Parts: sequence; structure tokens; C-alpha cells
Amino acid sequence: MENEIIVQISQKIKNIRKDKGFTIQDVAERAGVTKGLISQIENSRTIPSLLVLIQIIKALEVDLNFFFNDISLEGREAPIMVLRKEEYSKFEKEPASGYSYERIFTKKFKDVAVDFVILEIQPGSERDFVTTDAFEFKYIIQGSVTYLFKDQSIILNEGDSMLFDGRLEHNPVNEHKIPVRMLVIYFFENAD
Repeated sequence: MENEIIVQISQKIKNIRKDKGFTIQDVAERAGVTKGLISQIENSRTIPSLLVLIQIIKALEVDLNFFFNDISLEGREAPIMVLRKEEYSKFEKEPASGYSYERIFTKKFKDVAVDFVILEIQPGSERDFVTTDAFEFKYIIQGSVTYLFKDQSIILNEGDSMLFDGRLEHNPVNEHKIPVRMLVIYFFENAD
């Protein structure tokens, strides 16, 4: 529940800032904090202290009661969703040979859409570097994959997982003789 509240606060800051036409720099200067801190708070990467949160709310020119009015302290139960393997829908994310995507679920939660996908990469498959306007979670179900980024490469083996900002150029490469299967979860933030 704590994480859900943090996400609600982060999204509320971002939405109010955008609604008022403020830049991250505007809010940072008015709150007396760095632009990087505001960005991290808006993306739920850090938790502001109470004093900093109050400074940010004042910088957004909103009343404290208004800000916290619809922040819910109660957890919300999601309906149970079941999808059988044969019901997964295949799709092409980008032009590439040997990369097979199967969508499991797509669900919108408040201001975040979540897309659950199974990605299979055949041995020797190739494609260009790509970006995604989402945070990406990867869990390796089978095989081993090398994730190439512009400044580093990371090898993930069966059972390993990784979370990263998909706006970083990346390319998963299967350098082995068996297909790689992975669960991929995309977290798309509301782009108002």
C-alpha cells in the first residue's frame, strides 16, 4: 500500500504541474530544490521528505487539502483476470526477423498503462537499437540474452530480471543456440 500512495503522490505532482503549464525547472526553482529531484519524485524513483513535499505543493500553487483530497490510503482490489496461452495475441513491435511478441494483458491503472508480453528471440536474430516510451521489466524464462545499451552490455540468464527506462536505446541479442523466452512488462506513464 505504501508504494501505491507514493505513486499516487508522484502522479498528482506531475499532473498538476502539466495542467498549470509549469516545467520541471519552474517547480524546482520555486520549491528550492533541484530539477533532478523533481524528476525523480515525479517518476516515483525517490520519496520526498515532508518539508520538500510541502514546498513542492506550494510551488504548484495548490492548497494542501486539494492536493491530498483524492489520495487514497485504501488498497483497491483488482478483478481477477485469466487468459489462456492459446488466447495470447501475437504482434510486431518493430520490424525485425526472429523476434516474436505475444501480448498477455494490457491494463490501465489510474495514470499508468501496463502491458504484459512474452518475447521470444530466435538464435542469430538481428535488429537495430530501439526505444520504448515506458519503463521495461524483463524476466528470463528460458535461455540467455545479452542486452546491449549504447555504453554497456548486460548478460541475463534464466531466472534473472532487469528493470530499466525504455527510452535508453537498447537491443536484446540471442548469441546462443536455443531460443530465449522472457516475460516483458511495459509501464507506460500517462502522456497528457
